Amino acid sequence: MNIKRVMIVGTMAVVISLGNTALSGSITSASPVAKLSTANKSQEKDPLLDALNQSSDKELYESLYEGKSLHDIAADQDGDIDQVIELQTKQLQQQLDDRLKSGSITAKQYEAHKEELQEIIEQSVLTSFG
Repeated sequence: MNIKRVMIVGTMAVVISLGNTALSGSITSASPVAKLSTANKSQEKDPLLDALNQSSDKELYESLYEGKSLHDIAADQDGDIDQVIELQTKQLQQQLDDRLKSGSITAKQYEAHKEELQEIIEQSVLTSFG
């Protein structure tokens, strides 16, 4: 598998997992700019932070910035990496479904992406960015 592709998809998976408002604008937006979820400060706990046993977006961001993989973060904090993979898979599957419905990808592209989704996510959680 192409490591560059794994890195890009892994980064996308992390950004998408950081919260419901991780992307600015529509989910099919071509904008490469992403932001951490800061607009929604409700009492609802972020499922990714919960799975990684992280107290805040900032703590997760700093761990990623230090070059740790999601697997490393989960291992250090006694988190549940299987739950992280499940969350990312559900979120990216939803994004694929939305893109198919909007017509931004074909049914053939949808099936191709869907087939490799789990493997790409599993590889991305092991990838360190340092």
